[in-house]
Amino acid sequence: MGVLGAAGASSMLYPQDAAADHEPAPSKMRMNDGGMKTITLEEHFVTTGFLKATGNYGSAAPPRMQRVQAQLLDLGSGRIAAMDEGGVDLQVLSLTAQVDTLPPASASAVLHDVNDELAAALRAHPGRLAGFASLNTRDPLAAAKEFDRCVNVLGFKGALISGTTDGEFLDQAKFIPIFEAANALRVPIYLHPAPPPKVVQDAYFSGLPGDTGLVLSIAGWGWHAETGLHSLRLIVSGLFDRFPELQVVIGHMGEGVPYALARSSPLLTAVSRHLKLSVAEYFLRNFRVTTSGYFTLPPFRCALDVLGIDRLLYSVDYPFSTTLQGRDFLNSVELSHDDRAKLAHKNAEGILKL
Repeated sequence: MGVLGAAGASSMLYPQDAAADHEPAPSKMRMNDGGMKTITLEEHFVTTGFLKATGNYGSAAPPRMQRVQAQLLDLGSGRIAAMDEGGVDLQVLSLTAQVDTLPPASASAVLHDVNDELAAALRAHPGRLAGFASLNTRDPLAAAKEFDRCVNVLGFKGALISGTTDGEFLDQAKFIPIFEAANALRVPIYLHPAPPPKVVQDAYFSGLPGDTGLVLSIAGWGWHAETGLHSLRLIVSGLFDRFPELQVVIGHMGEGVPYALARSSPLLTAVSRHLKLSVAEYFLRNFRVTTSGYFTLPPFRCALDVLGIDRLLYSVDYPFSTTLQGRDFLNSVELSHDDRAKLAHKNAEGILKL
């Protein structure tokens, strides 16, 4: 599935005119606590060059998807206006796509240009936009080199990787150079969902009416289940014994892991005799969780109870969710002033070294 197909389905679940049961009641106060600073980490963009390389440029799309595409392409005034409307001071931008959607021979060059285009936008809007690197995970050595360039030359704050690469999870040994780079650079990797491989799509999400199978495979369930699985695979692979200081960020209130950790950890730990710590200890030490796209209190309370406020970060998932949805949710959370500041900006400033 191309990037626009996945994005279109995502916008059906988190539309800009979302029903009331997907977001809290609108708040009269848009700027929380008298204008508390906010930083968001899972905010997306795309470039014309990337769309052309994937064959999605100029393809027909429904009006809602056309609006989302326009917002993804906007690295300037429209994006800044949306940030201002929702009280977002700084967005950390990432490409909304899988490397699998690019031709293998040109993927590294295309993503190099994507990173350069993002860097130009950051220079044009200093203090308002930051970036995560886009990496060709099909070529881990080249990806590590590009990762270094993006951080040390372009000033990016980490990298975002979407889903599996040709059906392979990042716990495979071939991907170690990417984690070595993140560890050496002391920056996080954001592990982001992506549409499942075709074999999974066919086995788990086919044979359903209309678009239900598609939406179930992505933002309706599959994205989050797979990213939670991906996170646990990284832990049991022993990655964090090799890189104990490595930090991985996941969105959507933890992709279901906080809810399941009390059961998953003892069972997995019992059969993971190669690990130095329990599965839960790695999750609490090496993972951070953002609020992206989730705007109700029960999953937030679960993540807060399991991880504690120091591991949580505010995010919106723009443009698939609106900055106003995020702001209303942030205003609805009952926290002390200091804890709200940690969620809104201080934790992000720490992990991103702002």
